[in-house]
Formats: sequence, structure tokens, C-alpha cells
Amino acid sequence: MNADLNRKRRRTVKTRSRFTTLLCVYFFVALIIPNCVLANTEPYTTWTIEALILLPLGFYMMWSVALRRSGVMIWLAFPFIFLCAFQIVLLYLFGNSIIATDMFTNLLTTNPGEAGELLGNIYPSVVLVCVMYLPLLWLAAREIGHKRYISRTARLNIGLTGAALFAIGLLTLWPAYRVSEERHVLRDEIFPINVLYNVGLSASEFRKTHNFRKTSAGFTYEARRTAQAPGREIYVYIIGEAARAMNWQLYGYGRKTNPELAAVDDLVVFGDMLTQSNTTHKSVPLILSSVDTHQHEELYRRKGLPALFNEAGFETWFISNQSPQGAMIDNLANDARYMIYIRSPRHDMQLLDEMRRAVERSTSQKMLFVLHCYGSHFSYHQRYPRRFARFTPDADVAIARQHREMILNAYDNSICYTDHFLAQTIAYLRSLEDTSSALLYCSDHGEDLMDDDRERFLHASPTTTAYQLWVASLAWFSERYRDHFPEKAAAAEANRTAPATTRALFQTMADMASIEGRCLDRSVSLVNAEYDRTYPRRYLNDHNEAVPYCKTGLAPQDMAIFERHGIRLQ
Repeated sequence: MNADLNRKRRRTVKTRSRFTTLLCVYFFVALIIPNCVLANTEPYTTWTIEALILLPLGFYMMWSVALRRSGVMIWLAFPFIFLCAFQIVLLYLFGNSIIATDMFTNLLTTNPGEAGELLGNIYPSVVLVCVMYLPLLWLAAREIGHKRYISRTARLNIGLTGAALFAIGLLTLWPAYRVSEERHVLRDEIFPINVLYNVGLSASEFRKTHNFRKTSAGFTYEARRTAQAPGREIYVYIIGEAARAMNWQLYGYGRKTNPELAAVDDLVVFGDMLTQSNTTHKSVPLILSSVDTHQHEELYRRKGLPALFNEAGFETWFISNQSPQGAMIDNLANDARYMIYIRSPRHDMQLLDEMRRAVERSTSQKMLFVLHCYGSHFSYHQRYPRRFARFTPDADVAIARQHREMILNAYDNSICYTDHFLAQTIAYLRSLEDTSSALLYCSDHGEDLMDDDRERFLHASPTTTAYQLWVASLAWFSERYRDHFPEKAAAAEANRTAPATTRALFQTMADMASIEGRCLDRSVSLVNAEYDRTYPRRYLNDHNEAVPYCKTGLAPQDMAIFERHGIRLQ
């Protein structure tokens, strides 16, 4: 009986373990890796780099020994481990930058299908973080199970060393702030403090989005029409996806990616259109709203384009090839009288099919259609039927430099399919008898395709590139529309090369339909002969601040691209 009692005591007594000390070292070394990478990828000053390494390293060391049971502390640090893993994956994907506010929003609003497509193509980074952090968690759980604790000497040594490093890191913040241009070192440059700030900002945006119905309940445009064409009027507003201007034949691209649109002789192509944001959940609401870039808070107080056209007496339709996301896009779209979300396979010609059915069934004389495309959303090879695979090979491959040719082929094929969709939509509108119609198209943002030695890919990164900012945009007017509103069509022709941002789109659509009211500004309309070409262009950054484009992290090669295409940034 005494022997059984002794065995029971041995099982319950905590034991010191040298391995627990090694596990603590594994913990803070694994967590400081993203900081070391960021020190090499970001344009930080020497003082900021020292703070970037010393502050978190000292904190992790003190955290690991805050309790004698280090295994418990490691599991309590799971949020930090998750952020480190997330940061490494994004560094693999973008090549630089911290986890942005928009990344957390994307994480929560992206549908599972899109997430699966992306994860399937960045599996090397996923495997890497699993190899780095899953053994850490397993070993920590094992230490907890065996009730092991770190020795007093090791705990004291690690804790005091961490405190010393943390103190030195705090001291380096003073010169870091002194030499910083923006004076936001902790908020913007010290991982994971900057990411925790972004988490809070993302949560705040979600709260505002959730309360949109309340905050915009009393809003009205007081809309009125100053002119209208006899007979039927149809206005089509097409929001593209990830269509950068560089890969459009209409913008001088070497490949014939726009063979059908190139044959449309009455097309108006806007050559100097920049997006206000490189992420869909932010760019599309701005496209659907009357707010200026510096009025971001107003986004949650004003209704969008469907509400404006409702007030003006139109039958409004919102037809989307993307899933509902529970974000501001859905809030603004919900004001449309009719809404359709297309299911798989989600090829954009389905948008035209739905619009055609709506036009044929409706007796309304005034109609607005907002068509939200899937366009060139990754994975590119899934965005078009196989008969549009004009550039091959275009297989679904992992995101890697050696696969760029196939990735580029698939992307260009998706542009060819967008070309077909737009040309067929124009052909359908042209075929309607006794109908004045106008169409406006613009992509929400561009895309990186590992175009240079930076090997940047996709979009939505905190720092931008020329490939993400310069987007395709065009307009078309039927003959009857040109007959009744010749000055508007002529103004669009005159504004082909006018510097613009996606802010102009809402105002242009309102002006196309001759709608006036509160919050409408014809000086920003591309169908206005007095369009203000001097209005400063601004970008909505990750912290929802309106900044000049030259302050968005553009590299010299980006500026060279803009200069080569005649695009000037203020």
C-alpha cells in the first residue's frame, strides 16, 4: 500500500526539467523570426530595427518564464504564435509588409471557396509555419501533461535577460521617433504591436459596418432628374475585379487580350484611372458611394448608388458574381430593389444572362443595373470557360517564380473573357430598340503578377505598386443616348486622358442619368465638360487615411511605370 502511495505521489509531484528551459528558448526564437525578416524587408531606420528586435524579444523571454509552468505560458501565447504564423505566410505572399487591417477584414469576409483556392497555391508557406510552430505547441502540451516546470536559476536568468533587452528596446524608441517622418513607430513599425493595433481598427470597422442601417437610416440624396430621354433608359454600372490596365490590349499591352472591344469604334477608354484602395472590401464601397477619399467616416452615414437611383424613380438591380460577404458592399447593395447572387460556376457571362432576363420581363422605363464581376480574381484559370484559354499553358500551379508564365497566361485569359463579356453586354444594349443606354466599367483594383525582382503577387498589401493602382476603365453610349445627351458623350471623349480615381465613378453614373441632389459633385464627373483635372488624387491607406499616391509605398520602378505611361502623381 505504501508503494502505491509513493507511486501516486511521484505522478503528481511537479518536476524540474532542463528540457523546459530549451523549450523556452525554442519559444522566443521562433516568435522573433518574423521580426528578423521584417528588419530586412522594410525600409526601417537603424534605431527602429533595434527596437523591432529588442522590445519583442525581451517581452517573449519574460513571458515564457512569467509562470514556473512554461508550457502553460506558451499556450497562453497562442495569439502571438498565430500572428507570427500569419505574418510569415503574408511575407511569403507579398514579399514585405506587416499584417494589414484589411488583411483581417479579408480573413473574415472572404468566402471559403476563395480561401481554399489561395491556400492551395501557397502551401509551401503553410507547411513552413506548421513545421515551425506546431511542434512548439505539442511540446508545450507535453510539458503541461508531465507537470514539469523550469528551474529557478534558468527562470531568473531568462527573465532578467529579457527585462534588460526590453529596457534597451524602450531606450531605442526615443531616437527612432526622432528620425521617423510619420512619428508612428510603435503603431506602424514594431511587430506585433502594430498588428494588434490593426486588429483593433478592424474590429472598429466591423462594428460600424454592423450598425450601418442605423447610422444611415435618415439619409437621403433629395435626388431629382434635370433631363431624361423619351422612351426607355437603361444604365449599366459594371464593377470589375483585379483587372490591371497593363494587361489590356486597349492600353498598349503586347498581347491581344481585347480583340472584341478593340473592334468597338464608339468605346471611350479612360487612360488615367487609379483605384482609391487595393482591396475589394474597401474599394467597391467607395465605388458605390458618393464619399470622397478623405471622408471615410461618411461611408457609414450615406447610402449608395442604388438608393440614389431609387430616389430618382429607377428600377434598380444589383447582380453579383461574388458571394455575400457581410461587409459594406452588401449594405450598399441591399438598397437595390432586386438582388441576385449567382452561384457556381460563376463565369461573368451569367451576369449578362440575368440582366437580359430582367430587361425582357420588366415593364419599367427607367432601369439601373449594377453588375459585380468575378473578373480576374485568383485563381485565374477558374474565371473563364476552357474555350477562352487562348494563352497556354495555363494550369493551376503553386505561386512561385518558376510558374510565372502559366500564371500570366491564365491571368491574360481571364482578361480575354472580361473583354468578351463587356463586348457582348455592349452588343446587347446596342440591339435594344427605342432605348437610350449607357455603360460604365471600372475594375476595383489591379494585381501583382511577380512582375519584377520584388516578386510581389496578388493585391491588398499595405504598400502598393503601380500594377495594383492603375486600373482599366471605359464607357459606352448608345446612339439614342448620344442623340439626346451629345454634350455628355462629348465630355467623356474629351476626358479620356483626364487624371481620375475611382471616386469619379459614382459621380459619373449620377451625371450620366442627369441626376442632381445632395452630396453630388458634377466637377468630378467624367461626362462633364468642366471636369476638374486639378483635384488632388488620394489613396485610402490601411489606417483609412487619405494620402497622396506617392506616400503609399511606391518603389522607383513603380514611378518609372507611371512615367512611361504618362501618369503623373501629385
